[in-house]
Amino acid sequence: MRQQLLALLTRGPAHGYELKQGLEQLLGSAYPQPNVGQVYVTLGRLEKSGLIEGEDVEQTGRPNKRTYRLTDAGREAVAAWFEDTTDEPRVRDEFFMKLALAPLSGLADPIALINRQRRQHLNTMRGLSRLAAAEDRGNKIAQLLIEGAMLHLQADLDWLERCQEELE
Repeated sequence: MRQQLLALLTRGPAHGYELKQGLEQLLGSAYPQPNVGQVYVTLGRLEKSGLIEGEDVEQTGRPNKRTYRLTDAGREAVAAWFEDTTDEPRVRDEFFMKLALAPLSGLADPIALINRQRRQHLNTMRGLSRLAAAEDRGNKIAQLLIEGAMLHLQADLDWLERCQEELE
C-alpha cells in the first residue's frame, strides 16, 4: 500500500481518509477495500522514512486532522516504482504445491484437488461477473481490474484442465 498512497499524494496534500476514499473510487468494489487503520499505519511509516511530511490541521469542534504531502524523496520513490517492471512468476503457486505433494502424502487425491480448485475458480468468476455488472461503467479502471482478474482465472481454468489430462 506504500506505493499506492505515495502515488495518490502526487495530486497534492490529503489526509488518510481522503486517500482511502481515493483508492476505493479509483479501483471500485472488485479490489479489496483498504482498512483505514492500515492506511494510517502506512502513512506513519512513510513519514518516519521521510517520503511524506504530515501537518496537523486544526478543526473547529472536531479533533485535529493530519494532512500529508509528498517530499522530494517520496516523489522520487513513486517515479522509481513506475519505472520498475512487475515480475511475479507463479512458480511458487500454493495450489501447485498441493497438487505435487498430494500423491506423496497419500492424504489427498490430485483429481479431487483439481475439481475443488476448478469449482472455486468458477465461483470466483461468477462473483466477478456480478461485480462487473454492478460496477459503474464509467469507472474504466475498475472494469479493467475485473477483466484482468477474469482473464487470469480463465487461464488458471485452462491450466487445471491440462493438469487433469496429464494426471488421469
